[in-house]
Amino acid sequence: MNRSPWNLTAIAVVGAISLGCGQSEPTTKSPLAASTSTATEEHAHGAGPSGGVVFDLGSHHAEFTVDHGAKLCMILFLGDDEKTPAPIAATEFVLRIKETKTADGTVVAPMTVTMQPVDPVDGKAAKFVGTDPGIGNVADFAGTVSGEIDGKPAMGEFAE
Repeated sequence: MNRSPWNLTAIAVVGAISLGCGQSEPTTKSPLAASTSTATEEHAHGAGPSGGVVFDLGSHHAEFTVDHGAKLCMILFLGDDEKTPAPIAATEFVLRIKETKTADGTVVAPMTVTMQPVDPVDGKAAKFVGTDPGIGNVADFAGTVSGEIDGKPAMGEFAE
């Protein structure tokens, strides 16, 4: 058999590469993973100016509040200080509330509520409201809000 030096070289290179690939490097947390968890922990929200829960909706801060007697809920967009109303360009939001229970164990069915702007000026509003009979139940509500802000999709999760 007649083998050329190139064939032997190719076999040697492939062998060296396959031996080197079998070694595993020590596992470390990537800087991105570390910064993501830190950013989430540092980005906690307190109570909003109306006493509701503050959450992120897209790149904005928003407050979710409920008026059980009026069977009404409100989303109030806030500035960076999480206290001052900040109007945004949007026409409506869809609020989806998960099934929950009242303090006495009564089941409150899931709800989908369309949130409409209140007193918009030049296509911008800070407050959006919606109603549903289920909101009259005194319970801790949690769910999602979705819509478009400045023509871009936005979504957020809230929990009282």
